[in-house]
Amino acid sequence: MSSDVVLTAALRSNLLSLQSTQRLIDTTQLRLATGLRVNSALDNPQNFFAAQSLDNRANDLTRLLDGIGQSIRTIEAADKGITALTTMVEQAESVASEAQSEIRAAEGFARIRGTEDLRGKDLVADSGGSIVAGDDLIIEFQHDDVASGVVQSSGDINIAAGDTVYDVVAAINSDASVKDYVRASVDTNGHLKLESLEEDGLIRVADGTTTPGADGYSFLGIDNLVSTEDNIATTRQGGTAIAGRILKSSVSGGTTVNGKYQASDTLDDANYIATGDTVGFEIIIDGTSSTEISLAATDTVQDLLDGINNNANINEQVTASFDVDTGQVKLTFDDAVGQAEIQINADAAGDDTSFGFGMGSSDLTGAGAAATDATSELFTFVGTSANLDQYTDDFNSIRTQIDDLVEDAGYRGVNLLNNDSLTTFFNEDRDNTLVSSGMDFTSLGLGIGEADFTNSVDVQSALDSTRSALSSVRNFGQSMANDLAVIQTRRDFTEGTINTLKAGADDLTVADQNEEGANLLALQTRQQLGVTSLSLAAQSQQSVLRLF
Repeated sequence: MSSDVVLTAALRSNLLSLQSTQRLIDTTQLRLATGLRVNSALDNPQNFFAAQSLDNRANDLTRLLDGIGQSIRTIEAADKGITALTTMVEQAESVASEAQSEIRAAEGFARIRGTEDLRGKDLVADSGGSIVAGDDLIIEFQHDDVASGVVQSSGDINIAAGDTVYDVVAAINSDASVKDYVRASVDTNGHLKLESLEEDGLIRVADGTTTPGADGYSFLGIDNLVSTEDNIATTRQGGTAIAGRILKSSVSGGTTVNGKYQASDTLDDANYIATGDTVGFEIIIDGTSSTEISLAATDTVQDLLDGINNNANINEQVTASFDVDTGQVKLTFDDAVGQAEIQINADAAGDDTSFGFGMGSSDLTGAGAAATDATSELFTFVGTSANLDQYTDDFNSIRTQIDDLVEDAGYRGVNLLNNDSLTTFFNEDRDNTLVSSGMDFTSLGLGIGEADFTNSVDVQSALDSTRSALSSVRNFGQSMANDLAVIQTRRDFTEGTINTLKAGADDLTVADQNEEGANLLALQTRQQLGVTSLSLAAQSQQSVLRLF
């Protein structure tokens, strides 16, 4: 016998209605609780997966925003470095400009400064055989008044086994012939330094009785001043440092008109070329040689001047003139000239010349020359102020600070100022990118070499390198500013795209709270009515039972 409860059709209908209403209430309450009208694929598969796709892309782009933000910070770090670097390069340029002004306003004290640190070195043992015991140097000083012909020449400055640079300095400073005119010292960097004690003088370093040769001068750090000199008797090493920009010949013989020498005198009368002789005259300026000027004894001093001034190879770098007051030929060199070599080439055996420029090679004389023999002397135009040492140190100190600054300009391992590159990704597939290429802004990368302000060419080179570096830094700054603007624009675009994607996903899944609240209220009312209806249906059965 069955124990099931038998429900009337009215009761069963009301119960089913209440169950349906409860399910709708549960669904509405879930929507109100989660804020979503699509909570799973069961609710609406198409909307659910479409919204999930949009959310996934939005999440991928959100993660990219972190990388974009770090790229912005990396470029900002580089920008701060560029700003500081610009200031430092401008400061270096200012120091070089001051050094240039100092050279141009120099008082005229010639000097020679080496480039090698000789502290603690045995000149013979540590030179690698380029200097041997018994090698000699000659130090000479000539007054600017070439007419007097006064040349102070030291004896052989001998380099013995075990000697240091301080021994050589002591020997020069104790030489009776030159100690009143030339002072030798070792600077703070261990470089050999020779300075004139009188204005407008020339200092010369040359081989003594036994030559240390080119390698020996290179070891001493003065090979940039000394070169191979052709001479009638032999080939030797030597070179002259001169303050200012003017080389003067010996005084011409010549005739006078109202007490003045004349450029119209022949080279024979001026005692520059012996009667009947012919020579070739060349000037080599910083490696650029003039066309050889052929000079005969019967040519005039003016012919020599014209040959130099009309020489297309060098006429923009040197001007020849004749001083009627002293009877001397003057060669005035441009500020940019660092070195000039004068060479006299003999055209025939026995050609005899004596122009008297400088002190080397017997005052550039060709006396007793064989055919094609030559004499030459190298002149270096040097800075003359002690302040140049300080400017050199200041410039090199800034150069070191530039390297330190570049080293510190990185951000999270990326240093755009030290040749690193930065790649910024803009989409989730990582195929839309911007590569910000760095540059090497160390002193070497900028082309700023270590300064040695001993002549105007060195100073001009430093000026040129700092100006070029400044241009490179500024151009790089503009490039980084452009990259930064692009990245910031893409960041804003990405943020907007993320908002659009999230809004699109919300459109597909988010519930309307007002609508769902109204639905819940309606369902609750329906539920109450259903309960009342169920109660009424039950009461009708109870009425039947009362009949019994």
